Amino acid sequence: MPRINVLSKQLAELIAAGEVVERPASVVKELLENSIDAGASSVTVEIKNGGISYIRITDDGCGIGRDDIRNAFVSHATSKIAEPEDLNSIFTLGFRGEALASVSAVARVEVMTRADGEQSGTHYIIENGEEKLLDDAGCPKGTTMIVRDLFYKTPARMKFLKKDVTEANAVAAVVDRIALSHPEVSFRFIREGKQTLITSGSGELLGCIREIFGKEFASGLIPACHEGNGVKVSGYISKPTASRPNRNMQFFFINNRLIKTATGSAALSEGYKNSIMVGKFPACVLNIELDPSLVDVNVHPAKTEVRFSDERMIFSAIFYACKGALAAGDTPKQMHHSAPKVDYYKAPEKRAEQLHIPVQPKPQEFFVRTSVQPQRSESTVIQPRAAVFSSPKNEPAPEPEKLEDILLSSPTKIQTAEEIIPEPVKVEPTAINEPNVTEEPKAPEKPAFDEDEFSLVGEAFKTYIMCEYKGKLIVIDKHAAHERIIYEQLKRDSGERSAQLLLMPVTVTLSKEEYAAVIDNIELINSSGFEVEDFGSGCVIVRECPMELSADDVAAVIEEIAGRFVDKRQDVSFEKLDWIFHSVACRSAIKAGNFTSRLEMERFAKQLLSMPDIRYCPHGRPVMIEITQRELEKNFGRV
Repeated sequence: MPRINVLSKQLAELIAAGEVVERPASVVKELLENSIDAGASSVTVEIKNGGISYIRITDDGCGIGRDDIRNAFVSHATSKIAEPEDLNSIFTLGFRGEALASVSAVARVEVMTRADGEQSGTHYIIENGEEKLLDDAGCPKGTTMIVRDLFYKTPARMKFLKKDVTEANAVAAVVDRIALSHPEVSFRFIREGKQTLITSGSGELLGCIREIFGKEFASGLIPACHEGNGVKVSGYISKPTASRPNRNMQFFFINNRLIKTATGSAALSEGYKNSIMVGKFPACVLNIELDPSLVDVNVHPAKTEVRFSDERMIFSAIFYACKGALAAGDTPKQMHHSAPKVDYYKAPEKRAEQLHIPVQPKPQEFFVRTSVQPQRSESTVIQPRAAVFSSPKNEPAPEPEKLEDILLSSPTKIQTAEEIIPEPVKVEPTAINEPNVTEEPKAPEKPAFDEDEFSLVGEAFKTYIMCEYKGKLIVIDKHAAHERIIYEQLKRDSGERSAQLLLMPVTVTLSKEEYAAVIDNIELINSSGFEVEDFGSGCVIVRECPMELSADDVAAVIEEIAGRFVDKRQDVSFEKLDWIFHSVACRSAIKAGNFTSRLEMERFAKQLLSMPDIRYCPHGRPVMIEITQRELEKNFGRV
């Protein structure tokens, strides 16, 4: 019978550290929360090797007193709560007293700090939970934390870390989110010696969003606000036209604390119902203010998962904030964000006086993705046509470009399935040591399209093409059918890299996670007909795209591909390019509801009927249905 042993202090601390410190981003999150709780108005984050070998966080907060420095690294030691009742009114980001103890158990930690009112600062070093140095030091008011060699004592944890660039992007994402939750604090992020982010700390949320995600993303937002039943929701949501291919740009905060909430995402989706396309998702930056006693943040050591006392109340507040914003439209407003003033609980003891930090000028944004298209003229190359026909734009095309004129002036031959999908090359077997083999019978030829049996009927709902063929009524979903035809062409041409050079390269701004995923898989993307290059600062530039894809859809396809990489929904091997072809084909195909001329419908139906193998779109939906004359007459009681 195994005996029950009391774990050693060191082993217990390592186990506890595993719950709090998962990767460098976890360390940065905990230390940044301490800086904000200390009343800092300016915070600098610096990392090297993705934060694995070096993390430095400097703030101008209230600092740590010399008498408290040792206690700060003891498990369950904190200045933020004292009584059990305090758990019902948590107003600080940290409260568990585990962060510093957990970090020092798995890394080398050095602290330089000076509390307000002290003449000299304190220099403290702790490694593997053991104190190495405690001495006086000259330093400004505030705290500098340096974390070196993360997991140096636990190599088993090291092998679970990703590449340096992936870990660095995770740290950058944490800095972005905490900066969004506190726009009144100026944040600076230095990565491998290069400054990649600086926020002014002006308190203006929209300005903070612009500094983090760029001008284009910020311009696609509208203000949202709703207050009722003790819940206030404020922030920004995206316009319906600026929806995203995934939920990666949805940020929810509870009393300025970043959280993950399925309730918030569900309420947002319900608010946008019938306002955006299926498969698209709104973006948002929303802060929810409510009585701390109505939310339990002590659910998980990471403090990102919370439990509400009334989920419906939160759902309703976000839903009505969303509905109100969409109803108001694009009314230009500015939301000034300051430190929350909450009446539900007593404010903590007076924080250290914040230093005045002059607002630094925003770095010039050199590159922003634009949708500007070149002026069309008779001598200008027009957007490439899709394989069958291109979807018309909102404005009517110039008369010389009508498909009727093109087809009538130069009639084209309808391609059969054999012409579109080439016959496989037969390799003659060698005669060495081989017995005589009789020639295999040829496969029966596929029936050719019979022109005399075809008659176009028309179109229904600007979506379905109807025709009569060989005694049957054929109803064709023009988008699904066109999508499948383009998909087959992309598969056929993938080895030849059939692409078009864009007249104006498209710059695509991505989130930190999406950018890292695209760069990691850039060869795979380029093998599918694109030419994508790293443009720096979270941007990629697209110089070539598949022939079937319109330049207007390039950015959306790259964003969708990036989102699928981040969500790990797809196989990223070179043999599994089908899902990229799906995305390109869906974007390139004519849309339901678009105008289609009679000549276009006739040509499209003939081409589809000459390809008997194509009966389903890449998503599995049927491209056509057949109704026999008997089935039709049966519905009218004729038989």
